[in-house]
Amino acid sequence: MRIAMISEHASPLGDGGQQSHVADLSAALAEIGHQVDVYTRRDDPTTPEVVTTRGGIRVVHVPAGPAHEVPPDLLLPYMGEFARWLEKHWRDAQWAPDIAHAHFWTSGLAAVTAARQVGIPVVQSFHELGALGAVEGRPSRSNYERALGRAVDRVVAQSQEEVRDLVRIGVPRASLTVVPPGVDSERFSPEGPAVERDPERPRILSVGKLVERKGFGDVIQAMRYVPGAEVVVVGGPPADQLRADPGASSLRALAERFQVGDRLRLVGSVPFRDLPRWYRSADLFLASEGQEEDVLEAMACGVPVVGPAVGGLTETVVDGLTGDLVPARDPRALGGALRRLVTDRVRRFAYGTAALDRARQAYSWKRVAAQVGSIYSAVAGLRKGSNSEAVA
Repeated sequence: MRIAMISEHASPLGDGGQQSHVADLSAALAEIGHQVDVYTRRDDPTTPEVVTTRGGIRVVHVPAGPAHEVPPDLLLPYMGEFARWLEKHWRDAQWAPDIAHAHFWTSGLAAVTAARQVGIPVVQSFHELGALGAVEGRPSRSNYERALGRAVDRVVAQSQEEVRDLVRIGVPRASLTVVPPGVDSERFSPEGPAVERDPERPRILSVGKLVERKGFGDVIQAMRYVPGAEVVVVGGPPADQLRADPGASSLRALAERFQVGDRLRLVGSVPFRDLPRWYRSADLFLASEGQEEDVLEAMACGVPVVGPAVGGLTETVVDGLTGDLVPARDPRALGGALRRLVTDRVRRFAYGTAALDRARQAYSWKRVAAQVGSIYSAVAGLRKGSNSEAVA
Protein backbone atom coordinates (compact mmCIF):
# COMPACT_ATOMS: atom_id res chain seq x y z
CA MET A 1 0.00 0.00 0.00
CA ARG A 2 1.20 3.53 -0.82
CA ILE A 3 0.94 5.69 2.30
CA ALA A 4 1.28 9.45 2.60
CA MET A 5 2.10 10.60 6.13
CA ILE A 6 1.25 14.28 6.63
CA SER A 7 3.23 15.77 9.51
CA GLU A 8 3.57 19.50 8.82
CA HIS A 9 5.68 20.49 11.83
CA ALA A 10 7.12 17.21 13.12
CA SER A 11 9.67 15.90 10.64
CA PRO A 12 10.70 12.26 11.10
CA LEU A 13 14.27 13.48 10.55
CA GLY A 14 14.10 15.18 13.96
CA ASP A 15 14.05 13.68 17.46
CA GLY A 16 11.51 13.29 20.21
CA GLY A 17 7.75 13.40 20.66
CA GLN A 18 5.59 13.41 17.55
CA GLN A 19 8.67 13.42 15.32
CA SER A 20 9.83 10.06 16.64
CA HIS A 21 6.28 8.70 16.59
CA VAL A 22 5.97 9.47 12.86
CA ALA A 23 9.46 8.15 12.15
CA ASP A 24 9.00 4.90 14.07
CA LEU A 25 5.51 4.22 12.69
CA SER A 26 6.68 4.91 9.13
CA ALA A 27 9.71 2.63 9.52
CA ALA A 28 7.59 -0.18 10.97
CA LEU A 29 5.07 0.12 8.13
CA ALA A 30 7.90 0.03 5.58
CA GLU A 31 9.31 -3.11 7.23
CA ILE A 32 6.05 -4.96 6.61
CA GLY A 33 6.01 -4.00 2.94
CA HIS A 34 4.28 -0.62 2.64
CA GLN A 35 5.68 2.31 0.65
CA VAL A 36 5.74 5.44 2.82
CA ASP A 37 6.24 9.09 1.95
CA VAL A 38 6.23 11.66 4.76
CA TYR A 39 5.26 15.25 3.89
CA THR A 40 6.52 17.92 6.28
CA ARG A 41 6.83 21.69 5.97
CA ARG A 42 10.14 23.10 4.78
CA ASP A 43 11.57 25.09 7.71
CA ASP A 44 15.12 25.48 6.40
CA PRO A 45 15.96 26.86 2.92
CA THR A 46 19.03 24.59 2.66
CA THR A 47 17.09 21.34 3.15
CA PRO A 48 16.75 19.15 0.00
CA GLU A 49 13.23 18.73 -1.34
CA VAL A 50 13.38 14.97 -0.79
CA VAL A 51 15.48 13.02 1.73
CA THR A 52 15.39 9.21 1.69
CA THR A 53 16.15 7.48 4.98
CA ARG A 54 18.11 4.26 5.33
CA GLY A 55 14.81 2.46 5.83
CA GLY A 56 13.55 3.66 2.46
CA ILE A 57 11.18 6.35 3.79
CA ARG A 58 10.98 9.40 1.51
CA VAL A 59 10.70 12.66 3.48
CA VAL A 60 9.28 15.37 1.22
CA HIS A 61 9.74 19.01 2.30
CA VAL A 62 6.71 21.07 1.28
CA PRO A 63 7.20 24.80 0.57
CA ALA A 64 4.40 26.38 2.62
CA GLY A 65 5.01 29.59 4.54
CA PRO A 66 8.41 30.94 5.58
CA ALA A 67 11.39 28.60 5.36
CA HIS A 68 12.16 28.81 9.06
CA GLU A 69 10.75 27.32 12.24
CA VAL A 70 7.23 28.42 13.20
CA PRO A 71 5.46 27.27 16.41
CA PRO A 72 2.91 24.54 15.61
CA ASP A 73 -0.12 26.56 16.71
CA LEU A 74 0.85 29.41 14.37
CA LEU A 75 0.93 27.25 11.25
CA LEU A 76 -2.77 27.41 10.39
CA PRO A 77 -2.42 30.34 7.92
CA TYR A 78 -0.04 28.24 5.78
CA MET A 79 -2.14 25.09 5.57
CA GLY A 80 -4.01 26.24 2.46
CA GLU A 81 -0.69 26.59 0.63
CA PHE A 82 0.41 23.21 1.99
CA ALA A 83 -2.84 21.62 0.73
CA ARG A 84 -2.54 23.16 -2.74
CA TRP A 85 1.02 21.85 -3.06
CA LEU A 86 -0.08 18.35 -1.98
CA GLU A 87 -2.96 18.29 -4.47
CA LYS A 88 -0.74 19.37 -7.37
CA HIS A 89 2.00 16.94 -6.35
CA TRP A 90 -0.40 14.01 -6.13
CA ARG A 91 -1.97 14.89 -9.50
CA ASP A 92 1.42 15.30 -11.22
CA ALA A 93 3.16 12.33 -9.61
CA GLN A 94 3.40 8.99 -11.33
CA TRP A 95 1.29 7.59 -8.54
CA ALA A 96 -1.02 8.98 -5.89
CA PRO A 97 -1.13 7.46 -2.41
CA ASP A 98 -3.74 4.88 -1.49
CA ILE A 99 -4.30 6.63 1.82
CA ALA A 100 -3.16 9.73 3.73
CA HIS A 101 -2.49 9.65 7.47
CA ALA A 102 -2.37 13.10 9.08
CA HIS A 103 -0.67 13.84 12.39
CA PHE A 104 -1.86 16.87 14.42
CA TRP A 105 -4.88 19.00 13.62
CA THR A 106 -3.25 21.42 11.20
CA SER A 107 -1.82 18.53 9.18
CA GLY A 108 -5.31 17.08 9.06
CA LEU A 109 -6.81 20.27 7.62
CA ALA A 110 -4.23 20.29 4.82
CA ALA A 111 -4.62 16.55 4.16
CA VAL A 112 -8.42 16.64 3.95
CA THR A 113 -8.42 19.71 1.71
CA ALA A 114 -6.01 18.09 -0.76
CA ALA A 115 -7.29 14.51 -0.54
CA ARG A 116 -10.89 15.49 -1.31
CA GLN A 117 -9.77 16.81 -4.69
CA VAL A 118 -8.08 13.57 -5.73
CA GLY A 119 -10.26 10.98 -4.00
CA ILE A 120 -7.84 9.77 -1.34
CA PRO A 121 -9.17 8.56 2.05
CA VAL A 122 -7.74 10.23 5.18
CA VAL A 123 -6.90 8.81 8.61
CA GLN A 124 -6.30 11.31 11.41
CA SER A 125 -4.16 11.17 14.58
CA PHE A 126 -4.50 14.24 16.82
CA HIS A 127 -1.76 13.34 19.38
CA GLU A 128 -3.17 16.06 21.64
CA LEU A 129 -6.34 18.13 21.68
CA GLY A 130 -6.68 21.87 22.15
CA ALA A 131 -8.60 23.54 24.96
CA LEU A 132 -12.28 24.29 24.48
CA GLY A 133 -13.40 27.85 23.83
CA ALA A 134 -12.94 30.62 21.29
CA VAL A 135 -9.79 32.70 21.04
CA GLU A 136 -10.02 36.43 20.25
CA GLY A 137 -13.30 36.01 18.44
CA ARG A 138 -11.93 33.41 16.03
CA PRO A 139 -13.02 29.76 15.77
CA SER A 140 -11.30 27.77 18.50
CA ARG A 141 -8.89 24.96 17.80
CA SER A 142 -11.48 22.53 19.20
CA ASN A 143 -13.96 23.69 16.55
CA TYR A 144 -11.45 22.83 13.84
CA GLU A 145 -10.77 19.50 15.54
CA ARG A 146 -14.48 18.71 15.73
CA ALA A 147 -14.98 19.47 12.03
CA LEU A 148 -11.87 17.51 11.09
CA GLY A 149 -12.93 14.50 13.16
CA ARG A 150 -16.21 14.43 11.25
CA ALA A 151 -14.61 14.93 7.83
CA VAL A 152 -11.94 12.22 7.85
CA ASP A 153 -12.55 8.54 7.16
CA ARG A 154 -11.16 7.35 10.49
CA VAL A 155 -9.61 8.83 13.64
CA VAL A 156 -6.90 6.84 15.44
CA ALA A 157 -6.92 7.61 19.17
CA GLN A 158 -4.13 6.51 21.49
CA SER A 159 -6.32 5.71 24.51
CA GLN A 160 -9.92 5.34 25.66
CA GLU A 161 -9.48 8.66 27.46
CA GLU A 162 -8.74 10.34 24.13
CA VAL A 163 -11.83 8.65 22.69
CA ARG A 164 -13.95 10.17 25.45
CA ASP A 165 -12.44 13.61 24.83
CA LEU A 166 -13.09 13.37 21.09
CA VAL A 167 -16.69 12.24 21.59
CA ARG A 168 -17.12 15.12 24.05
CA ILE A 169 -16.22 17.67 21.37
CA GLY A 170 -18.54 16.05 18.84
CA VAL A 171 -16.52 13.46 16.90
CA PRO A 172 -18.72 10.40 16.12
CA ARG A 173 -17.80 7.37 18.23
CA ALA A 174 -18.21 5.09 15.21
CA SER A 175 -15.31 6.80 13.42
CA LEU A 176 -12.83 6.22 16.27
CA THR A 177 -10.37 3.35 16.68
CA VAL A 178 -7.88 2.98 19.55
CA VAL A 179 -4.28 2.05 18.73
CA PRO A 180 -1.86 2.66 21.62
CA PRO A 181 1.50 4.30 20.87
CA GLY A 182 4.57 2.17 20.39
CA VAL A 183 8.02 2.27 21.93
CA ASP A 184 11.42 1.54 20.40
CA SER A 185 12.72 -1.21 22.66
CA GLU A 186 16.14 -1.17 21.03
CA ARG A 187 16.71 2.51 21.85
CA PHE A 188 14.94 2.32 25.21
CA SER A 189 16.23 -0.72 27.10
CA PRO A 190 17.79 -1.52 30.48
CA GLU A 191 21.11 -2.28 28.78
CA GLY A 192 23.41 0.65 28.14
CA PRO A 193 25.04 3.61 29.88
CA ALA A 194 23.29 5.58 32.61
CA VAL A 195 23.77 9.09 33.94
CA GLU A 196 26.02 9.11 37.01
CA ARG A 197 24.25 9.49 40.37
CA ASP A 198 24.71 9.15 44.10
CA PRO A 199 24.15 5.42 44.78
CA GLU A 200 23.12 6.17 48.36
CA ARG A 201 20.27 8.50 47.38
CA PRO A 202 17.17 6.99 45.70
CA ARG A 203 16.34 8.76 42.44
CA ILE A 204 12.81 9.59 41.29
CA LEU A 205 12.72 10.82 37.69
CA SER A 206 10.10 12.96 36.00
CA VAL A 207 10.00 14.30 32.44
CA GLY A 208 8.05 17.23 31.02
CA LYS A 209 7.58 20.94 30.57
CA LEU A 210 7.90 22.98 33.76
CA VAL A 211 4.23 23.90 33.97
CA GLU A 212 1.71 23.37 36.76
CA ARG A 213 -0.58 21.16 34.67
CA LYS A 214 2.20 18.56 34.71
CA GLY A 215 1.62 18.22 38.44
CA PHE A 216 5.11 19.18 39.58
CA GLY A 217 3.64 21.12 42.52
CA ASP A 218 2.15 17.87 43.85
CA VAL A 219 5.45 16.11 43.24
CA ILE A 220 7.35 18.62 45.34
CA GLN A 221 4.84 18.38 48.19
CA ALA A 222 4.96 14.58 47.97
CA MET A 223 8.73 14.62 48.51
CA ARG A 224 8.11 15.60 52.15
CA TYR A 225 7.02 11.99 52.67
CA VAL A 226 10.04 10.44 50.94
CA PRO A 227 13.01 11.41 53.12
CA GLY A 228 16.43 10.94 51.60
CA ALA A 229 15.24 10.61 47.99
CA GLU A 230 15.85 13.12 45.21
CA VAL A 231 13.50 14.09 42.40
CA VAL A 232 15.14 14.85 39.06
CA VAL A 233 13.10 16.71 36.43
CA VAL A 234 14.18 16.51 32.79
CA GLY A 235 12.47 19.09 30.59
CA GLY A 236 11.81 22.76 30.08
CA PRO A 237 14.34 25.12 28.51
CA PRO A 238 18.03 24.22 28.06
CA ALA A 239 20.07 24.12 31.25
CA ASP A 240 21.74 27.47 30.60
CA GLN A 241 18.30 29.15 30.44
CA LEU A 242 16.77 27.56 33.54
CA ARG A 243 17.74 30.35 35.90
CA ALA A 244 15.59 32.85 34.00
CA ASP A 245 12.68 30.47 33.39
CA PRO A 246 9.49 31.38 35.35
CA GLY A 247 8.41 27.75 35.66
CA ALA A 248 11.76 26.69 37.08
CA SER A 249 11.79 29.63 39.50
CA SER A 250 8.30 28.75 40.70
CA LEU A 251 9.25 25.13 41.35
CA ARG A 252 12.42 26.10 43.20
CA ALA A 253 10.46 28.51 45.39
CA LEU A 254 7.87 25.84 46.16
CA ALA A 255 10.62 23.34 47.00
CA GLU A 256 12.18 25.82 49.43
CA ARG A 257 8.78 26.46 50.99
CA PHE A 258 8.31 22.75 51.69
CA GLN A 259 11.95 22.34 52.74
CA VAL A 260 12.92 19.92 49.98
CA GLY A 261 14.97 22.36 47.90
CA ASP A 262 18.15 20.34 48.41
CA ARG A 263 16.45 17.27 46.92
CA LEU A 264 15.06 18.87 43.74
CA ARG A 265 17.25 18.84 40.64
CA LEU A 266 16.12 20.58 37.45
CA VAL A 267 18.14 19.33 34.48
CA GLY A 268 16.48 21.25 31.64
CA SER A 269 15.90 19.79 28.19
CA VAL A 270 18.22 17.07 26.94
CA PRO A 271 18.69 15.58 23.44
CA PHE A 272 16.24 12.77 22.71
CA ARG A 273 19.14 10.38 22.18
CA ASP A 274 20.24 10.97 25.81
CA LEU A 275 16.87 10.17 27.40
CA PRO A 276 17.57 6.43 27.86
CA ARG A 277 20.60 7.30 30.00
CA TRP A 278 18.35 9.32 32.34
CA TYR A 279 15.69 6.59 32.56
CA ARG A 280 18.34 3.98 33.40
CA SER A 281 19.66 6.18 36.20
CA ALA A 282 16.29 6.21 38.00
CA ASP A 283 14.79 3.92 40.64
CA LEU A 284 11.26 5.14 39.83
CA PHE A 285 9.55 7.10 37.08
CA LEU A 286 6.95 9.63 38.23
CA ALA A 287 4.29 10.15 35.55
CA SER A 288 1.60 12.77 34.99
CA GLU A 289 -1.54 12.73 32.89
CA GLY A 290 -0.95 12.66 29.13
CA GLN A 291 2.53 11.15 29.43
CA GLU A 292 1.80 7.70 28.05
CA GLU A 293 4.72 7.74 25.59
CA ASP A 294 7.18 8.86 28.28
CA VAL A 295 5.82 6.13 30.55
CA LEU A 296 6.41 3.51 27.83
CA GLU A 297 10.00 4.71 27.41
CA ALA A 298 10.60 4.33 31.16
CA MET A 299 8.95 0.90 31.21
CA ALA A 300 11.06 -0.23 28.26
CA CYS A 301 14.11 0.69 30.35
CA GLY A 302 12.83 -1.52 33.17
CA VAL A 303 11.78 1.34 35.47
CA PRO A 304 8.64 1.06 37.67
CA VAL A 305 6.06 3.85 37.30
CA VAL A 306 4.10 5.84 39.88
CA GLY A 307 1.41 8.25 38.78
CA PRO A 308 -2.19 9.44 39.13
CA ALA A 309 -5.02 7.04 38.28
CA VAL A 310 -6.31 9.20 35.43
CA GLY A 311 -6.56 9.19 31.64
CA GLY A 312 -4.41 6.93 29.52
CA LEU A 313 -2.13 6.08 32.46
CA THR A 314 -4.78 3.65 33.72
CA GLU A 315 -4.43 1.77 30.41
CA THR A 316 -0.63 1.88 30.15
CA VAL A 317 0.30 1.15 33.78
CA VAL A 318 -1.04 -2.03 35.38
CA ASP A 319 -1.61 -0.98 38.98
CA GLY A 320 0.19 -3.31 41.37
CA LEU A 321 2.09 -5.06 38.57
CA THR A 322 4.15 -2.52 36.57
CA GLY A 323 3.76 0.35 39.02
CA ASP A 324 1.39 2.07 41.43
CA LEU A 325 -1.47 4.45 40.59
CA VAL A 326 -2.77 6.86 43.24
CA PRO A 327 -5.63 9.37 43.47
CA ALA A 328 -4.97 12.52 41.43
CA ARG A 329 -3.91 15.77 43.15
CA ASP A 330 -3.20 13.97 46.44
CA PRO A 331 0.42 14.68 47.46
CA ARG A 332 0.14 12.56 50.61
CA ALA A 333 -1.03 9.47 48.70
CA LEU A 334 1.64 10.08 46.06
CA GLY A 335 4.33 10.44 48.71
CA GLY A 336 3.22 7.24 50.41
CA ALA A 337 3.40 5.26 47.18
CA LEU A 338 6.84 6.65 46.39
CA ARG A 339 8.13 5.91 49.91
CA ARG A 340 6.88 2.31 49.82
CA LEU A 341 8.63 1.61 46.53
CA VAL A 342 11.82 3.47 47.41
CA THR A 343 12.21 1.29 50.49
CA ASP A 344 11.19 -2.01 48.86
CA ARG A 345 13.93 -3.16 46.49
CA VAL A 346 12.24 -6.51 45.79
CA ARG A 347 8.97 -4.89 44.69
CA ARG A 348 10.85 -2.39 42.52
CA PHE A 349 12.62 -5.26 40.79
CA ALA A 350 9.34 -7.13 40.23
CA TYR A 351 7.58 -4.03 38.91
CA GLY A 352 10.51 -3.15 36.66
CA THR A 353 10.68 -6.66 35.19
CA ALA A 354 6.92 -6.67 34.49
CA ALA A 355 7.09 -3.16 33.03
CA LEU A 356 9.86 -4.19 30.63
CA ASP A 357 7.94 -7.26 29.50
CA ARG A 358 4.72 -5.28 28.96
CA ALA A 359 6.48 -2.57 26.96
CA ARG A 360 8.15 -5.10 24.67
CA GLN A 361 5.13 -7.35 24.18
CA ALA A 362 2.14 -4.99 24.07
CA TYR A 363 3.68 -1.82 22.65
CA SER A 364 6.13 -2.89 19.96
CA TRP A 365 6.09 -0.79 16.79
CA LYS A 366 5.65 -3.99 14.76
CA ARG A 367 2.36 -4.59 16.55
CA VAL A 368 1.28 -0.96 16.18
CA ALA A 369 2.11 -0.98 12.45
CA ALA A 370 0.04 -4.13 11.92
CA GLN A 371 -2.96 -2.54 13.66
CA VAL A 372 -2.64 0.74 11.77
CA GLY A 373 -2.13 -1.12 8.49
CA SER A 374 -5.40 -3.00 9.08
CA ILE A 375 -7.16 0.34 9.54
CA TYR A 376 -5.72 1.61 6.27
CA SER A 377 -6.92 -1.48 4.42
CA ALA A 378 -10.40 -1.26 5.89
CA VAL A 379 -10.74 2.45 5.14
CA ALA A 380 -9.39 2.13 1.59
CA GLY A 381 -11.68 -0.85 0.99
CA LEU A 382 -14.75 1.04 2.18
CA ARG A 383 -13.87 4.04 0.03
CA LYS A 384 -13.30 1.82 -3.02
CA GLY A 385 -16.56 0.00 -2.40
CA SER A 386 -18.58 3.21 -2.07
CA ASN A 387 -17.00 4.58 -5.29
CA SER A 388 -17.96 1.37 -7.15
CA GLU A 389 -21.53 1.66 -5.94
CA ALA A 390 -21.65 5.29 -7.03
CA VAL A 391 -20.45 4.35 -10.53
CA ALA A 392 -22.96 1.50 -10.75
